[in-house]
Amino acid sequence: MPILSVPEAELRSRTSLKWHTYDPDVLPMWVAEMDTELHPAVREALLVAIGRSDTGYPYGTAYAEAFAAMARARWGWELDVPAQVRRAGDVMNSVLAAMDATTSPGDAIVINPPVYPPFQQVVSGYRRHICDAPLTAEGRLDLGTLEAAFAGPDHPTAYLLCSPHNPTGAVHTADELTAVMALAARYGVQVITDEIHACLVDPGTSFVPLLTVPGGETAISVTSAGKAWNLAAFKAGLIVAGAAATNVLGTLPPLAQQSTGHLANLAHTAALTKAQGWIDEIVVEIAANKQLLASELAAHLPEVAYTPSSGTYLAWVDCSALGLPDPSRHFATVGRVAFSPGVNFARSHKQWVRVNLACSPDLVVEGVRRMAASL
Repeated sequence: MPILSVPEAELRSRTSLKWHTYDPDVLPMWVAEMDTELHPAVREALLVAIGRSDTGYPYGTAYAEAFAAMARARWGWELDVPAQVRRAGDVMNSVLAAMDATTSPGDAIVINPPVYPPFQQVVSGYRRHICDAPLTAEGRLDLGTLEAAFAGPDHPTAYLLCSPHNPTGAVHTADELTAVMALAARYGVQVITDEIHACLVDPGTSFVPLLTVPGGETAISVTSAGKAWNLAAFKAGLIVAGAAATNVLGTLPPLAQQSTGHLANLAHTAALTKAQGWIDEIVVEIAANKQLLASELAAHLPEVAYTPSSGTYLAWVDCSALGLPDPSRHFATVGRVAFSPGVNFARSHKQWVRVNLACSPDLVVEGVRRMAASL
């Protein structure tokens, strides 16, 4: 059976954010939860632990070692555990910890709108201020704009990079990342990259870890198995320092490394060690859903612009030609299908929506049907 084939009736019995926020007649295709069953290896690890009441504090470096083994096998990335890797909370708490260790209140932090909304929240919510370096019209890094931000009057001290990028799905190339690190070195900017979507790239596409490119040894990566294996309920992340940035690990906030739960640690470790085949299967299904969405929109809503990208399971869709004041609100209230509002990712993108494609093909078709019917 395909991984993305859980019946809608079963999904609607779930009480998580995705399935519990909207009325029962609304099809939720918004927040980044996958419509999957728990992988058997992860389920077994959790059941064994619960069966023996193994519910204390996490111990050891098994999670870090499992990630290092995957990084070596998938990307040829050699990591020194534990010298370069620390267990932490979820990815955004790890971003916060790295930002706290490398910047000060009042500093400017560069981000690339449209971008994952918590990037804006973590900067402005913790007494730093945002310095925008918008993406190109094609949704890729704009190196000229990035350099202008680094060299500008705000004198930013750090740059939060989303890799692959959420919401555009751009998978940054080795050349792009090398250029980013050269600019960061020139202007003294600390690069912190969120690589939680690293495994979720289309077949035939190569993800490049930032720390593996020239200059990447000074960067900090934060990651987690939570996204690729749908483990958001089990908060666990990793902070990975480049070989020349390991001193940062010693200056992390005191509680940053104590925010992983024991069951989360076990679940993520099981996913990394025993469920690699899951990734190879699900990225094929996600890539097919991207093409399906494109063909359904072309057939039923040709005014809507969507170009499939090679990263993440998220689609970034331009509804500007529809002339709606607020497309996401219209589709939710009239069409009864919920997408993430583009304005959450950038004020300039109110006419866009982000669509979650980690669902069955039937729901992709139904989602477009509801969009079209609402018009």
